[in-house]
Order: sequence, then C-alpha cells, then structure tokens
Amino acid sequence: MTQALHIITGTTAVGKTEYALSYAEAHDAEIVSCDASLVYRGMDVGTAKPVAAELARVPHHLIDVCDVQQPYDIATYVEDARRAVEDITSRGKVVVITGGSGFYLKSYLAPVIDTVVVPGTVREKVTKIFEDHGLDVLVQELQQLNPDGVENLDTKNPRRVMRALERCIASDKTLEALQAEFSARPEPYGSFTKKIILLERDKEELNERIQTRVEAMINKGLIAEVRQLRRRGIEKNPSAASAIGYRETLAFLKGELDHADLVPTIVQNTIHLAKKQRTWFRTQISESEKVRM
Repeated sequence: MTQALHIITGTTAVGKTEYALSYAEAHDAEIVSCDASLVYRGMDVGTAKPVAAELARVPHHLIDVCDVQQPYDIATYVEDARRAVEDITSRGKVVVITGGSGFYLKSYLAPVIDTVVVPGTVREKVTKIFEDHGLDVLVQELQQLNPDGVENLDTKNPRRVMRALERCIASDKTLEALQAEFSARPEPYGSFTKKIILLERDKEELNERIQTRVEAMINKGLIAEVRQLRRRGIEKNPSAASAIGYRETLAFLKGELDHADLVPTIVQNTIHLAKKQRTWFRTQISESEKVRM
C-alpha cells in the first residue's frame, strides 16, 4: 500500500490550524509542523502557536523542539522531519504536514540542501576576505573559480556570495557543477504520494483576519512574551528575532517604535508576508487541491 503525505498549507492567518486539526482527526493522522517559528519554545502568542487544548486533540511533531537562542536551520528541519514521518508511519498513522514556511514546505517536494560540508577554516578565510577587502574582491575570487559564470547568483548580496565562495572552495567545484549535482538528487519522500491542499481566502477577508489576529496577540500578552524572550536570549538568534511580530515588538521595547505604531506595523508586515506567500504558492506548487475558506 502506497503511503501518502497530506500537506495542508496557505498564507498566514488563513485558518490552517483548525482545518488541519479537523482533517487529522478525520484521517487518524498526526501532524508535523512546517513552520519555521513554531520550533522555538516560548514563541507562543506571536506565532499563534496551537494552544494546549488544540495540541491535545491530535499528536503534533516539531513544535517546541529548541530554545529560542539556539539557531535552527533547514538542514536540521529536514532530518527532524524525516524522523517524525518515519515514526508516524511506523505506527500505521497518516502523516499531515501543515504550515506556511515555504522553504520548509519545499523540503517535502524537492531537494533543498546539498551535501557540501564547509570546514570552519574555509568559512573563516572567506569572512576575512570580506572584512579586509569587501564585496568586490569576494566576487572576483568567486569569478576566478567560475570562469564560465556564476549562474544566477545575486552578486550584490554579500551573504550569498560568501556562501557560494565557501562551497566552491570546500568542494573544489564550480557553481555550475554543484547545481548539476543538486538537480540530480532524488525527490524526497519519493515512495510517498503527496496530496497538497492549499487553503485560500479573499484578500480583503484575509486582511481583516490579520488585523484581528494582531490585536488579539497584543491583548494576549505579546509584549510581555517578547520581554521574557529577550531575557532568554532571542536577540542572539537572528532567525527568531526577525520573525514578524517579534522584530516589531523588539523595536518597540528598544524605543525604536512608538506603541501606537506597533499594531499597524505588524499588520502591514504580515499582509506583505501573505502577499509573498501567495506568490510562492503560485510559482512553487503546480498541482494542489484548492479549498476556499
């Protein structure tokens, strides 16, 4: 019997949590979270993390798996997700993936990480080049190793240039060769059928839901939550500290944003995120069952 991954996704605030819970209950399933912020303990109010009563309805995986000051990357997620899926299927249960983090979601559909291991010495070397000589010299070094071109790399982005140079040095291969190897990697979960359900709402209705959600977050104690997370070291983890709702509240606590502007700023940034998510779904998910909410 072919196993299946049931993937439920959609923009922020579209209603994924309740839909996924009901779907999982109906299919004797367990839920694997596909949200880059739900992995952090203590990031509850600002992420609209399922509350205790919701978590009790269906077993959940990959929620609250690390401390907020501890970085959590896509490679870690891919491995943790693989173990979760194996555990669920080994017990004869159905797997429901739910969340809206595009890169995490894509890891179920296509390769997202390569196998190049970058030694610390290489990373230090590249960092020193950038610190001593700047981006232009980094690009020159990369071009010397890639005489046929640097693919579609954004050479104005220092971080991407540094990572590309590190990978070329560590592997002794060009970006073209690395990309060819990456493209040849097998599809993840190739033995599973994949049913994708994309939840949708009218933009006006979604924007109203975002406004209501942000106001509720403030009323439920988002500011107090972020104060506590600062004490626990959230600012040591750029990924967590830059999450929408948290970065704006951190700015408020540091005196960089007026209280009157806190809700409108979070709302506007969340609406912008939803727009980016819609674009991602349109370009990255070709076949899905669309459900109007």
